[in-house]
Amino acid sequence: MAKRKNQVDDEVMVEVIDGTSSAASTGSLIEDNQKTIIGVLFAVALAIGLYYAYKTLVKMPADREAAEMMYQAQRQFEQDSFALALTNPGGGFPGFEDIIDQYGSSPAGNTAKFYAGISYLNLGQFDKAVESLKSFSPTGDILPIVKYGAIGDAYSELNDMDNALSYYKKAVAQGDNSVLSPIYLKKLGLWFEKNGKKEEALAQYQIIKTKFPKSLEGSDIDKYLSRVQ
Repeated sequence: MAKRKNQVDDEVMVEVIDGTSSAASTGSLIEDNQKTIIGVLFAVALAIGLYYAYKTLVKMPADREAAEMMYQAQRQFEQDSFALALTNPGGGFPGFEDIIDQYGSSPAGNTAKFYAGISYLNLGQFDKAVESLKSFSPTGDILPIVKYGAIGDAYSELNDMDNALSYYKKAVAQGDNSVLSPIYLKKLGLWFEKNGKKEEALAQYQIIKTKFPKSLEGSDIDKYLSRVQ
């Protein structure tokens, strides 16, 4: 009987020890998971904090600085001094080229790409105009038309007429603008006319007459219509 009791006591002791070990193991697992979760949360919080710190303390001031630095180059551009606007606008200020190099990823840097592209176009540097304008990301309703139309002009000057046609079509496809749309519709019409496609030319001229009769292009569009009818 005593032997049986001792056997039972030993079995109970084993169960108690095993239970304690299992509980300790489970507790350790939870503790390790908590450490991992806390570590992940801390890393996420740190990343968010660093992002907002960067945006507030670094990016926004850099954007403002880039915009302020571009002022003199814009003034030269407005005076048709395109070479100076690109490289040496005066007063110790950087030209569009330097602004693109230093602040290319900022909003001001993006705007500088547009100014530079138009400057190159006016200076007859058509390959550079295409490269700069293609890197420019336009917003709003007007700038996309100007971007694609200017690229079309650059390709036209390079005698790459297929690309010129493609970009004039893109300019027209951006939507109706009473000033810009008839310009590129007329250029499309002239392209088609030059290449013997009178029906396509007629379609462009007719759109000008119907939609934009009061535009500069619309004022003498009948002359062009009569040539292809």
